[in-house]
Amino acid sequence: MTRILAPSMVLVALVAGSSFAVALDPPRIQDLSWMSGTWRGADQGVAMEETWTAPDGGMMLALHKDVQGGRVTDWEFLRIEAQADGLVYLASPRGAPAVPFRLVALEGERVVFANPEHDFPKRIFYWRAADGALHAAIDGGEGAKRMEWRWTQARAPSALPH
Repeated sequence: MTRILAPSMVLVALVAGSSFAVALDPPRIQDLSWMSGTWRGADQGVAMEETWTAPDGGMMLALHKDVQGGRVTDWEFLRIEAQADGLVYLASPRGAPAVPFRLVALEGERVVFANPEHDFPKRIFYWRAADGALHAAIDGGEGAKRMEWRWTQARAPSALPH
């Protein structure tokens, strides 16, 4: 009995150790590949477009723009980069200095970045819905003001509708 039990115990320990090691692996930029592409949507007469590059070289780059009445009304440079201490989302609205938001949750095709010291937003969310749409939201923290957007993936670059 001891001979059979001992190898079984070693196998259980190895399997448990392997599972534990996998669970501790930090998220990688490639885990966000589901965000890549050009996404478009409209809300209250504003045509929105956000384009994310593939997660190569430890970084994803993006540009967001809003168009209303044939004019760009808002725009933002975005990036997600792998840093020594994890993934960081950097937002530069209208080219302002980048504000960092650290990854706090990543589960499948849902990610949350946070910066509790920032005035607004404090959290940034992205997720893919079952219908393939990309959603984004920002809020001022638990129970605070929240804004949300929904975009569908564009097949090819083109001008936004006016």
